[in-house]
Amino acid sequence: MNELGTLQLPPQASTIAGDVDSLYYFIFWGCMAFFVLIVALCAFFVMKYRRRSEDEIGSGPSHNTPLEVTWTVVPLVLVMVVFFWGFRSYMEMHTAPAGALEYYVTGKQWLWQVNHPTGAVEVNNMYVPVDEPVKVILQSEDVIHSFYVPAFRVKMDAYPNQYTTLWFEATRTGDYDLFCAEYCGEQHSQMKGKVHVLSRKDYDAWVASTSGPKEGEDLTVWGEKMYTKNACVTCHSLDGSKRTGPTFKGIWGTDVTLSDGTTVVVDENYVRSSILDPHGRSSPATRRSCRPSPGS
Repeated sequence: MNELGTLQLPPQASTIAGDVDSLYYFIFWGCMAFFVLIVALCAFFVMKYRRRSEDEIGSGPSHNTPLEVTWTVVPLVLVMVVFFWGFRSYMEMHTAPAGALEYYVTGKQWLWQVNHPTGAVEVNNMYVPVDEPVKVILQSEDVIHSFYVPAFRVKMDAYPNQYTTLWFEATRTGDYDLFCAEYCGEQHSQMKGKVHVLSRKDYDAWVASTSGPKEGEDLTVWGEKMYTKNACVTCHSLDGSKRTGPTFKGIWGTDVTLSDGTTVVVDENYVRSSILDPHGRSSPATRRSCRPSPGS
């Protein structure tokens, strides 16, 4: 709703948005026109053919061929128009142009992990250049999610153990909402992010800024930024409180007990292997170092 309380679609910010809205309004106003026509005819016939006395017995034709042909052919034509219009838009929306920038996006409870073509990894933030086609390759790490950007008029489900794709070409710079449109658990409503559409100059500057800490920047400060930016805070606390994963408080250099009963020292190798292979699928040694017990 806008400030006047009337229904208003999000701004059109992609090449396909205009066609999607045109089809939507064609269906909407077509339904409104038929609704008004049918209600008006019903009211007219109720008044015209109402019973005027208790002993009046009405009679009427059994059928009207021109009328029956009309109410069959007209809806058929309209439905076929909607079908071919929608099919054309569907094919355009699901056929990415050659040379499109490829982004790998993973849905998780409850965040979006975005792997950019430059190698940068962001959580709940996607940076794309304006006026360039972008192909999004989707997957889910747990349950079904749905990648939805209203301003671009694109939406696609993300499934576990399966890839799906969509593409868009943003036409306006700015920040646009990214939602999960499939109920995926208790924090579903919090699974949202932003698609940042930048000019080519600003996009190149962003790419340069994601290569690592700036020269002279304190690594502790940079690490704290990454802790928040990459949503480590959602699973790991700094104050010793229990969350999905083990707390970071005082863990460095200590021995932790793993789920198989063995212990391991929390050092650089432990942290690196835990980040790269959190489920420990690469080797037995890695599995031992990546699966701390719930109480560790």
